[in-house]
Amino acid sequence: MHTAPPLDADHLLGDLDLRTIVCCGSGGVGKTTTAAALAVRAAEAGRHVAVLTIDPARRLAQALGLEEMGNEPTAVTTIDTSAGGSLDAMMLDMKRTFDEVVMTHADADKAEQILANPFYQAVSSSFAGTQEYMAMERLGQLIAEQVEGQPRWDLIVVDTPPSRSALDFLDAPKRLGSFLDGRFIRLLMAPARVGGRAYVRVMSVGMSAVTSAMTKILGAQLLQDAQTFVAALDTMFGGFRERADHTYALLKDPGTAFVVVATPDRDALREASYFIERLAEEDMPLAGLVANRVQMTYVPSLSGSRAILAAESLEGSEDNGSGTWSAADTASLLRLHANLDDLGRRHAAAIGRFIAAHPTIPLVQVPTGAHDINDVDELREIGGYLTGD
Repeated sequence: MHTAPPLDADHLLGDLDLRTIVCCGSGGVGKTTTAAALAVRAAEAGRHVAVLTIDPARRLAQALGLEEMGNEPTAVTTIDTSAGGSLDAMMLDMKRTFDEVVMTHADADKAEQILANPFYQAVSSSFAGTQEYMAMERLGQLIAEQVEGQPRWDLIVVDTPPSRSALDFLDAPKRLGSFLDGRFIRLLMAPARVGGRAYVRVMSVGMSAVTSAMTKILGAQLLQDAQTFVAALDTMFGGFRERADHTYALLKDPGTAFVVVATPDRDALREASYFIERLAEEDMPLAGLVANRVQMTYVPSLSGSRAILAAESLEGSEDNGSGTWSAADTASLLRLHANLDDLGRRHAAAIGRFIAAHPTIPLVQVPTGAHDINDVDELREIGGYLTGD
């Protein structure tokens, strides 16, 4: 039987040189809950923590006792601050973050022109990769934020976007940066750059044909909006790539740790394996894997097959029991145990296969719960599982 080294969240959170924890994984595996539980535990241990979620379900606000969360930090008052720590929470507002980038890096007239442009409004709110890119932008802003010359937070926990693939968090910002700094955009920008008679000469040697083709594909109005957008954004293009590269470099820093979250099923663990391999290729620091929502076997002495035999025996008896409990009730309970035992064994086998493929990756298992996390006490309970308490 393969065993993995334990992932001890307390050791991780106690490392004062660690400034950023990135919780990542495919969609629906519990990244938001994991990020919140880590943030609460770190804050209650005395650290000054910010947690950034990109989950549109807003579960984090509910669990932390907040009415709502936005793009700016909101103090969480439901935690125990007796150790001197603090916790601020926020939810990424993708478009607002993009707007702030424009207002920061463009002069006032161009910023106003960009923000009002229909093409920009489409790109900033729905273009593939924008959410992941802006998550990195916001992370970079939070890391840089200071109070009296010192970092405002000594730990930032990031809940990555609920993408289909965990790799989207690493790939999408580069894709968007390449798009915004790429050949297609430069082609759209060319007419605005050459201008006047030079523009006429360029058009005469082929630009008119290209523009005509793009007009057929995009439509005249969209093409005009796009050209106006890129002309106004011209001075910012290098900055998109530069900032994406800077934040990407921060993710490789020893002060960052990736916590990969996966449920114990084949697809999620396979996605986790891909992501772990990618982190190794990119030389990014991996803390370990959280196997979330694991069905535990609490009565190992009673196998599922034995429980089924016992249930069948009871169902064939004429004993109706006494009071409110009958043989049929016991049989139903045994069948439930059999189902859970079967699920637990499948989960254990899936985790065992992952460990066999990645024997050196630290791992911790969090048992499945009967319901969603609703408050700070339940986040503390998850934090206990993450530390092996």
